[in-house]
Amino acid sequence: MSEEKSAGKALEEKLLTQKKNGLLKTDAAETERADAFCEGYMKFLDDAKTEREAVTASVALAEANGFTPYEFGKVYRAGEKVYLNVRGKSLILAVIGKNSLENGVRLLAAHIDSPRLDLKQHPLYETSEFALLKTHYYGGVRKYQWVTIPLALHGVIYKADGSGVTVNIGEDDSDPVFTITDLLPHLAQEQSKRTLADGIKGEELNVLIGSRPFRDDDVSEKIKLNVMKILNEKYGITEDDFVSAELEIVPAFKAKNVGLDCGLIGAYGQDDRVCAYPALEAILDCDNPEYTAVAVLTDKEEIGSVGPTGLNSDYLRHFLESLADMQDVPAYTVIRNSKCLSADVTAAFDPTFTDVHDPKNASYCNYGLAMCKFTGSRGKSGCNDASAEFVSQVRRVFDENGVIWQTTELGRVDLGGGGTVAAYIGNMDIEVVDVGVPVLCMHSPFEVTSKLDVYMAYKGFSAFIK
Repeated sequence: MSEEKSAGKALEEKLLTQKKNGLLKTDAAETERADAFCEGYMKFLDDAKTEREAVTASVALAEANGFTPYEFGKVYRAGEKVYLNVRGKSLILAVIGKNSLENGVRLLAAHIDSPRLDLKQHPLYETSEFALLKTHYYGGVRKYQWVTIPLALHGVIYKADGSGVTVNIGEDDSDPVFTITDLLPHLAQEQSKRTLADGIKGEELNVLIGSRPFRDDDVSEKIKLNVMKILNEKYGITEDDFVSAELEIVPAFKAKNVGLDCGLIGAYGQDDRVCAYPALEAILDCDNPEYTAVAVLTDKEEIGSVGPTGLNSDYLRHFLESLADMQDVPAYTVIRNSKCLSADVTAAFDPTFTDVHDPKNASYCNYGLAMCKFTGSRGKSGCNDASAEFVSQVRRVFDENGVIWQTTELGRVDLGGGGTVAAYIGNMDIEVVDVGVPVLCMHSPFEVTSKLDVYMAYKGFSAFIK
């Protein structure tokens, strides 16, 4: 017979926060469900290394689950499922709810762009009998992490006649890969004196793409010409077509299990596809919700949500206004009564670099979905700061639906911080709070997450929109 709890122990459990590894709160069946869910997630990571590929993969999944392209001006009934492809780089999915839109929508917002290297508009050059590509990094990368690893080339090229081709080199086992060279330690004495931030400079992120010459003594740049010949034969392009291309350099390796127990996932682009995929799956599985459910998978978050495919634009507002018109409800009523989870990652507590965290307010791998009441930098600059009332509502939804969750902030107060799309949604007059998956090695070519946390994101998002 177990001993009766002391009065103090009982009071402690009642009044004080009890932090516990989420895997110790679940049974084996729940862990198996998490592992199975992450098999689909890891495939998505391999298929969707760019924002365009993420939209393509998501549309395919949506159509397989009964979603149809949204038509502005058409009247949709409760239970109908639609999607809006926003210029091939962002995506809105919606399931029409039973309640009137005057009660607002339940919105999930995640981004599908990730830090990477973009090719410059005039990228190809030859020097010292090598052909290389000049790049411009996109988002917050640590430049030294991108050298001496296998790289792939993804994107689109639009030619002078307006026709376009899709580029994907480096993913198939039979494909070549590319790389950025670095100095050997024997000759790196001067380079080693640089600060870590300048160990590799932006203009040194040049991608090695070719080494064999075109056999013609009348040609001055034989290596470059041979590379263009290969690209022309494969894609029908000329060097001038780089001007109207969007080409991205990303890591060539696949998503992998990490650890002997296979409890973690290592892959490129988990910020923020680790939230985008659970949000996508949540709305794909959403049938006949009370409130209209909307998921937006957006571009350009890593550089400020700019442009017509970023959430600092009006494309989401226009979609919500169209839904309002469909039911003859004032758009401002729909928007102000809506509620949103900004689904974005946070920094997981790193046992090697403990000094950058406040341990009591950090998020931990395997402790579940992480809620961040406020984002921004230092004095909450540029942040969204969710209201206590809305945090209480979300907390109740998670608790009532068996979602393992925790709270978080992005590092110690004076060290920095970061932004999400929450501020732009909040500026629309929508209640919003950040929730997402803790990530180790964030913004690196190989980020690490917990399978349990990924699955809890799906459970939390599903509960919120249902």
